[in-house]
Amino acid sequence: MESGKNSTAANIARQEQNGLPLIGRYGLLRKLLLGFIIISIINVVFSYLVYTPKMYGIELDNREMVIKYNILQDRIRTQQSRLDDIKHRDRYVYRALFSVEADTESELEAPYADDKYAALQGDRYAALMTSTWKQIDRLAYGTYLESQSLDLLQILAKNEERMSLAIPAVWPIDRSALKAFYAFGLRKSHPIYHTRKMHRGVDLSCKTGTPVYATGDAVVEKVENHPRARRGYGSQIVLNHEFGYKTRYAHLSRILVRPGEKVIRGQLIGRVGSTGGSTGPHLHYEVIYMSRNVNPINYFNKNMSSEEYRTLMENVKYNADLESE
Repeated sequence: MESGKNSTAANIARQEQNGLPLIGRYGLLRKLLLGFIIISIINVVFSYLVYTPKMYGIELDNREMVIKYNILQDRIRTQQSRLDDIKHRDRYVYRALFSVEADTESELEAPYADDKYAALQGDRYAALMTSTWKQIDRLAYGTYLESQSLDLLQILAKNEERMSLAIPAVWPIDRSALKAFYAFGLRKSHPIYHTRKMHRGVDLSCKTGTPVYATGDAVVEKVENHPRARRGYGSQIVLNHEFGYKTRYAHLSRILVRPGEKVIRGQLIGRVGSTGGSTGPHLHYEVIYMSRNVNPINYFNKNMSSEEYRTLMENVKYNADLESE
């Protein structure tokens, strides 16, 4: 009997030595881990189903942000309205006083592409933030353009007398020599190329040799003498009047000035011809302001009576048949 009891005790001792109690420990660890997972799931479900203080705080912050964005947009609209008022006075009051061409509306279009705001996409409030930033960018760009315009007007105000002599404000030929007047703008059918083509100046039809005069004080910027040219401007003169203005006199039969020479309004600079892309004697005359061709008719009327201007406009021909430019 004693030997049997000793055998049982030895077996128990061997089992304890083999680590069976460790299995119990792992079981306890699994139970703890399972409990943690269950608690975590309950916490997540609770957070979604119950409006917790943390969620309330986040939602409150979001509402406050939306309110601030709306206030910001109101302020932007107010400043944009003030900028529009300044722009209106600039275009229709200040520039009119100095006889300066107004900028085109296209220059105030959004200066940035939509991909600039790509980083805002995907956010809950992407539409609100994107529209606000676009308004800010438009206001900033418009302010920049207007500051440039006002800087120019400030310079013009300081040089009003000199500018009044420089602006191309008279006719380049004697109006009594004028046979026909062909207007600035898009031609439906070009007389040489038979296609739609922009006419960047006006054509003053008159006899070959008719005197051509500088329309304002300037410096001769370019002279091209091509008496045998059959295309383009032919023999031409370009005058730089400063203040953003240049004038071009093309298809000349004779040039009487040289590059770098100073000329004054009314000075004889050349004679009418039919060089270059031309089908008859005439002067092609352009007014260029800030590198952009503008309608010379807006400057001719500065030394014309209302009756003379009305008569001229009645005789304007829009389908010119003289030259290529």
